[in-house]
Amino acid sequence: MTPAADGPYGSWPSPIDAALAASRDGRPEYLGVIGAEVWWTEPRPGEDGRRTLVRRPADGRAARSVLPAPWNVRSRLTEYGGLPWAGVERPDAGPLVVFVHHADQRLYACEPDAPAGPDPRPLTPSSPVGGGLRWADPILRGGEVWCVLEEFTGPAPTDVRRVAAAVPLDGSAAEARSAVRELTDDRHRFRTGPKLSPDGRRAAWLVWDHPRMPWDGTELQVADVTPDGRLGEPRTVLGGPTEAVAQVAWAEDGSLLAVSDRGGWWNPYRVDPEGGGGAVNLCPREEEFGGALWKPGLTWLAPLPDRLLAVLHGQGAARLGVLDPDSGDLVDAAGPWTAWQPTLAVSGTRVYGVAASPRSAYEVVELDTATGHTRVVGAHASDPVDPAHYPEPQTRTFAGPGGREVHAHVYPPHHPTRRAPADELPPYVVWAHGGPTDHVPPVLDLHIAYFTSRGIGVVEVNYGGSTGYGRAYRERLREQWGVVDVEDCAAVARALAAEGTADPDRLAIRGGSAGGWTAAASLAAGEPYACAAIIYPVLDLRGFAAETHDLESRYVDGLAGPPEVLALRCRERSPVARADRITAPFVLLQGLDDPVCPPAQAERLLAALRGRPVPHAYVTFEGEGHGFRRADTMVRALEAELSLYAQVFGITREDIPRLALNG
Repeated sequence: MTPAADGPYGSWPSPIDAALAASRDGRPEYLGVIGAEVWWTEPRPGEDGRRTLVRRPADGRAARSVLPAPWNVRSRLTEYGGLPWAGVERPDAGPLVVFVHHADQRLYACEPDAPAGPDPRPLTPSSPVGGGLRWADPILRGGEVWCVLEEFTGPAPTDVRRVAAAVPLDGSAAEARSAVRELTDDRHRFRTGPKLSPDGRRAAWLVWDHPRMPWDGTELQVADVTPDGRLGEPRTVLGGPTEAVAQVAWAEDGSLLAVSDRGGWWNPYRVDPEGGGGAVNLCPREEEFGGALWKPGLTWLAPLPDRLLAVLHGQGAARLGVLDPDSGDLVDAAGPWTAWQPTLAVSGTRVYGVAASPRSAYEVVELDTATGHTRVVGAHASDPVDPAHYPEPQTRTFAGPGGREVHAHVYPPHHPTRRAPADELPPYVVWAHGGPTDHVPPVLDLHIAYFTSRGIGVVEVNYGGSTGYGRAYRERLREQWGVVDVEDCAAVARALAAEGTADPDRLAIRGGSAGGWTAAASLAAGEPYACAAIIYPVLDLRGFAAETHDLESRYVDGLAGPPEVLALRCRERSPVARADRITAPFVLLQGLDDPVCPPAQAERLLAALRGRPVPHAYVTFEGEGHGFRRADTMVRALEAELSLYAQVFGITREDIPRLALNG
C-alpha cells in the first residue's frame, strides 16, 4: 500500500467514480420460490434502468436473468409499485410465471423453460401509458391470477378505484376488460392482494382509507372462498384507525399470522380468522418486526415448518431470526449482515432474504434453519475496488431539542493512502432520508463512499418520524413536518461541529423526495448549512396535496395538519413560501416525469427566487420519475452535487464537470 500522503479534505483521488456508484445502485427485491428455486427482481441501471427477473437453479448454478431487455418487471400501482410477479412449478412442464411489464403496465405470462424461450404473452388489456389499468401483488390460483387491480376513472391522479381481481390465465382478458372478475367491491381506497389459506378456503388482505397512511391504521380482513372461486363478505379481524397492521400471512397449520403495532411496536401476532378470539402477541418486545407498508408485497414474517417463523426484527435496522412462538425463543442468523430488507421467501427449511453490511452491498442470502448455515446465493458482485476505500459507519444517538433522542449513522472521511493536514476539519453533508416515514440502515452505499473516499464526511439522520424505533418515535413528526425533521438534522450537524468532528463552516444538507423538503426547509429556516443538494423534492405543501398521486394526496394531513390549517402551515414551513429567507447556494435535481413530486414543485421555488442573488443550479432529467434509475442520470447528478460542494467549500477538483451556478 502506498504511504499516506497529505491532501486537503475533499481533494483526495478515489477509484469510486460516479459511473461505478451508478452501476451498483439499487438492490434485489421481491424474493419468491418456484419449486426448489429462488427468484427475485434485480436492477439494471445500465439497461435504461429496467428491473429484470432472476432465477437461481436448485442445482446451485449461478443465478441468471429470465427476461432480456427491454422487459422491465415493475408495477406502478400507487406509483410506488408492489410485488410485480408470481410463479408456480408445473410437473413436467417447468415454471409458469406472470409479471407486470413497466412500459405498458399489462400483466404477462411466460414459460421460461419453453424450447422457444419465455415469449411473454399478455393477460390484460392495453391501456393509456401512465393511467388505465395497473396490477400488483399477484398469486396464482387454478386458472387465474388473483391480484390488486388499480383502475383510473378520470384525468386526476385521485380519480381511481382499487379492487381484488381475478385475471384468467388463458389470455381471454387481453382484449376484454370484461373478462376480469372483480373479487371485492371498491369501498376501501387501498388494499393488498389476497393471501390464500393452505386449504384454499379463506383469503386475507389489508385495507385502509384516506386520510390514513398504512402506518397510521389498517384493517386485516378475512373472507371465505366459495367453491366457485368467489369471495364472501369480508370481516375485519384486526386493526383499525390507530392500529397499523403491516403484513398478513397464513401458517402451514392454517393459523392466521399478522404484524401489528397495537402495543406501540410492530410485533408478530396469531389472529383468530373468525374475529372472535382476539390476537396473541407471539414475541412481545420493544423491537420492530415490521415497517412502513409503502407498497403491497413487503414481507417481514414468513412461516416455516414445525410452527417456526422467519422474522425480521430489531431497532433501527432489521436482522433475520427464527422465532419459536411456543417457547418465545428467537435465534438470529449468523453472518456479517447488519440490515435486511422486507422481503423473505421460504422453501422447506431454507429462508431467503436480502441483506447488506458496511462492507457488502445488498445480496440474496440463504439461511438453512436445519443447520444454521448461511451463504450468499445471488446478486453478489465482487468488490469493484479495494474495500479499504469503504467508510466505516458509526451508529450514534444525539441529543435533539428538549433532550429528545436523534438516531444517526456517521460516515467519516476515509481513504487508505490519503490524510488531511492535522489542523483541518472535514466538511460534512447531512443526508435526510425520504419518506419521511422510512429509515436508513448502516450499510455499504457507493453513493456515500463516493464522497467519503474523497474526504467529505456523511451523516445519515433518522430524524423524529422515522421508522425502526417504535410508534412513539414515528409520531414525533405528526403535524410537525418541516419542524422536527429540520431541528433533528441541525442538532446532529451542530453536535458534530461542536465536538470537533466536522468543520462548522463547511456543513451541507442533501435529500431526495421528503428529504428534499427537509433540505430546502433547512435553508429557509437559516440552519447551519453552507449549501444544499435538493433532489426531486416537496417544496409547497398545498401544491403537493393537490398535484401528487393518490396514495400521498392526504399524507400532509398527518404531516402538517388537516385541510383547514394547511394554508397557514404552508406559509409557516413551505420553502416556496419562505424563499426570501434562502441565501445559501443549492443544486436542484429533478426528473421531468415525476408523478409524485412533479416538476411544478421545483419550478415554483425557482420562480420565487427569481431576481434574488442566490447561487443555484436546476438540473433536469428527461424520462426519469421519482427516484433516478438510469446510470447516466446518476452520474450527472453525483458529479453536479460534488461540484457544488467543491465550489462552496473551496475544494479544487479538476476531474468533474463544473456545475454552473446562476444568481
